Amino acid sequence: MSSVIHVIGAGLAGSEAAYQIAKRGIAVKLYEMKPEKFSAAHKSQDFAELICSNSLKAARIDSAAGLLKEEMRRFESLLMQCADKCAVPAGGALAVDRDQFSAMVTEKIKQNPLIEVINGEVETIPQGIVVVATGPLTSDKLAQQIAEICPQSLYFFDAAAPIVAAESIDFTKCFYATRYDKGESDYINCPMNKEEYERFADELISAERAPLHDVDVQNPKVYEGCMPIEILMQRGRDAARFGPMKPVGLVDPRTGHRPWAVVQLRTENREKTLYNLVGFQTNLKFGEQKRVFSLIPGLENAEFVRYGVMHRNTFLNSPELLHADFSLRTNPNVFFAGQITGVEGYMESASSGILAAINAVKRLSGEEPLILPETTMMGSLAKHISAYEGKSFQPMGANFGILPRLDTEIRDKRLRYGALSERSLKEIDKQIER
Repeated sequence: MSSVIHVIGAGLAGSEAAYQIAKRGIAVKLYEMKPEKFSAAHKSQDFAELICSNSLKAARIDSAAGLLKEEMRRFESLLMQCADKCAVPAGGALAVDRDQFSAMVTEKIKQNPLIEVINGEVETIPQGIVVVATGPLTSDKLAQQIAEICPQSLYFFDAAAPIVAAESIDFTKCFYATRYDKGESDYINCPMNKEEYERFADELISAERAPLHDVDVQNPKVYEGCMPIEILMQRGRDAARFGPMKPVGLVDPRTGHRPWAVVQLRTENREKTLYNLVGFQTNLKFGEQKRVFSLIPGLENAEFVRYGVMHRNTFLNSPELLHADFSLRTNPNVFFAGQITGVEGYMESASSGILAAINAVKRLSGEEPLILPETTMMGSLAKHISAYEGKSFQPMGANFGILPRLDTEIRDKRLRYGALSERSLKEIDKQIER
């Protein structure tokens, strides 16, 4: 068998997989169709492009997202190394300058002598050991072949939020703050009174949406974690006010009171020249986004440097198709990684790339696969995609609900989460020391 492992796709999972394979002394052929061809959602030529948001979720270790990132650090994750170096202020979250982050990942990959980058669209899966990390927007020809060997594919629609230029924001109507004054005041808050909110809700619900092929535009199948703001508002007039526009923990310094609703903006880069509208994923037509979002106090004259978009995400019915080592049940030389497996989230995708890569190397050397205990976040996500027993398999992100309970009950939630994290990291360290 060839001593080269093929990795298809240089997104988050593919970049991490290529790095982890090369780190173990194995040559990698990394296939990436950009810049020759772009998907509907991708814009940058760099690897590990962040599409929807620049936030990698909570940073603290006693949170599910923070625990996952710490587990990845224990495996010397390339993406975590780059994320930590490219961090921008985001309160208790780890957010990055997305352009700097992708550029750094690209540079690290291209400078690695064991990684050969091959640009161009892959139409068929190569012979040998392969990690398929083409993501939910796999190109049509390759997607057709995947569908032939993995006939039980599912899909949902995902969306991204718009980005505005900081210099175009009217700061006389906004204020800097983090909820409950936790950490630095990293968010720009655009407060609304009841009248402003009601008018905004009316215009948002009635605004014209961009067409989606072969789907009911008014009721598309969407993933709850990336619900377009107009669909959320359509569910109930207060839905957004109890969701991304919730005002809890915030006080408008001009009035001394909590606003009726708030739109938060989070910085996109270290220079703080660009901000995204938090939770404002959307499928409105571009002209409608400009019209409706300009009703937000402080954004009346905002310059939109990127409008929100909505795109189809495809993933496998992995419990029927994949082992816990991310290999195909019908062909153990083919591994899948990333969102296409049914993990949801940037770091969840990258973490699956770590495990798929390690197991591809073990497959090459004839060793037993690495199956992490389900008491770890990475292990429990691997179990979810390979052994889910429910009726409808859906993408899953890191959360403490998928971990087994502690032997001893701890009533305080923060202490319980801390104990779950401590147990997980001990298991991770044991596996790494083996």
